[in-house]
Amino acid sequence: MSAGQRYVVLGLAPARAPWFRSVGSWANSGALAAEFVKCLSAEEVGARLASGRPYSALVADGCLPALDRDLVARATAAGCAVLVVDDRRVNRDWAALGVARMLPADFGRDDLLHALHAHAKLVARSQAHSDDLAGSRPAPAGWRGMVVAVTGPGGTGASTVSMAVAQALGHDVRQAGMVLLADLRLHAELAMLHDVGDVCPGVQELVEAHRGGLPSADEIRGLTATVPGRPYHLLLGLRRARFWATLRPQAFAAAFDSLERTFRVVVCDVDPDLEGEDQGGSIDVEERNVMARTACRRAQVTLAVGLPSIKGLHGLVRVVDGLLSSGTPPERILPVLNRAPRSARARAALTAAFAELTGPLLSPDDRDGLATPIFLPDRRIEEALRDATKLPGALTAPLVSGLTAVAQRAKERAGEKADVAGAGGPVAVRPGSLGHWPAEAAGS
Repeated sequence: MSAGQRYVVLGLAPARAPWFRSVGSWANSGALAAEFVKCLSAEEVGARLASGRPYSALVADGCLPALDRDLVARATAAGCAVLVVDDRRVNRDWAALGVARMLPADFGRDDLLHALHAHAKLVARSQAHSDDLAGSRPAPAGWRGMVVAVTGPGGTGASTVSMAVAQALGHDVRQAGMVLLADLRLHAELAMLHDVGDVCPGVQELVEAHRGGLPSADEIRGLTATVPGRPYHLLLGLRRARFWATLRPQAFAAAFDSLERTFRVVVCDVDPDLEGEDQGGSIDVEERNVMARTACRRAQVTLAVGLPSIKGLHGLVRVVDGLLSSGTPPERILPVLNRAPRSARARAALTAAFAELTGPLLSPDDRDGLATPIFLPDRRIEEALRDATKLPGALTAPLVSGLTAVAQRAKERAGEKADVAGAGGPVAVRPGSLGHWPAEAAGS
């Protein structure tokens, strides 16, 4: 350790925690070559991490409910190793949350020094900004099921289309009954469409279970509902739209990853609003849209649903524009026109109008990547929902064939793009992803 470097340690614990006072005394007396910054709330830790000042480690008491997946991920992303002081009353898989090391409740100065030496970075006294930010902890590799997102403005029948997709895939014996229909809209309505009378656990309980742990596949399936006559599991949505604030982004991402690992197909009914901080400058809006943004980002195929009218076609094009702006490749989008006319001439006119309106949204290389719309006839959907019977095959058959074709096409184009990138072709860079110059270099 050079004279100009030391550890800068954040501490998070109840005010009277014994180790909290001990570490402060070691730092103040010089017994510990570190600067110790005491924090009494997770909000204070977050504010300090966002200040731009580099920190070596966060030492947190394991008894705190605020010490969850999101706080650990935020600290790790800021290059700050997370050390947890063991509390035997709390049983959590800290390693799965991204914690670097556990410290015993009665740890000594040498224990803390060894942990800092193994996991933390020294901070130069003149350093004002961190120039070596660590990335978010990557999700573990492994098998994942297919994700299908269904979105569209209100009144277009997008929720019914998501039910039809889940029904068709649920009847496929190759899926072994492991199909999930997840209601990820702010104004969740699938519980009403399935006539789920009792209050059942749903997405709120699923995300809460992932704040401080990693539930098993059986526990995750236990949070879903089974509806008589429907060949799929159902994950109920928010009880009120305002409850989106309880869905922390990292915890929701972990919960969604668990759904992919538990089910062979996850069909997500999501809102068309995908605005994030990059588009509007508001992190609150991005967190409000975390369900739709996560589902569309993970989906192999996204169905954009609209109606065959002037306003309906305008709405469909706007949904496609939102998907493209949020980073969804055009080859993964399947446009759907619900309640379509039977006339071949009318359908051809709708296809031509859609191609003309979406043309300016696509680059020359992607003009042939966006699929042409598929048409769903107007059948007795209302009666099927009211009587809890199967949706008509005239609705499910076009969806399955179109979904299969788009998934195959997307896979082929992904291979083509990988070949181009491997040959030294240009690669798109997300603004801000390259970091920034250190203060010394920027001022030179």
